[in-house]
Amino acid sequence: MDIYSFLAKHSIEYVHHDHPAVFTCEQAEQLVPPMAAARTKNLFLRDRKGLRHFLVVVGYEKSVDLKRLTPLLGADKLALGTPERMVEFLGVEPGSVTILGVANDSHGKVEVVFDEPIAAAASVRCHPLVNTATLEISGAAIRKFLEATGHALRVLDVPGR
Repeated sequence: MDIYSFLAKHSIEYVHHDHPAVFTCEQAEQLVPPMAAARTKNLFLRDRKGLRHFLVVVGYEKSVDLKRLTPLLGADKLALGTPERMVEFLGVEPGSVTILGVANDSHGKVEVVFDEPIAAAASVRCHPLVNTATLEISGAAIRKFLEATGHALRVLDVPGR
C-alpha cells in the first residue's frame, strides 16, 4: 500500500522526517530528528491460539507487562506476533511496526489499543510503513485515520513492569 496516497485521499495531514533506518527505540533516540510529537513503541501481539491480534501503542520508555495486560484485553495469554504475522496483518517488517500498518488490515482483524498518555498526546510519531522515516501526526488526525481504516480505538491504562 502507498500510505502517502491513503493519507492524502483521507485529507490526513502530517509532517515527514527522513532518517537512517532504526530498529529500536534506542536507535530512534539517536537517529530521528527532534520533534515535539510523543515518542511511541508499537507492540504487535496475538493471543494463545492466534485468533486475536492487537497493536498496542505505548510511550517508547514503557515496558509492558503482558501478563497484566492479558485480562484487560479479555485475551488468553498474549505473545509477540511473528514477523510472518506482521507482514500478513500489517504489511510491515520487524522494526517498522506502526499504527499506520492497520491501513493494510482491510478485514479489521487487528484490535488497536493506545496507552492513555499516547491517546491524550497532541501528536504522535509513527513510521510510514518503513523505518527510514517518521511522521508527526496529530491525535485528531490519528483518530480520523483509524475511522478511515474501520478500526476502533481502545484506550487503556496499559500496565508497565
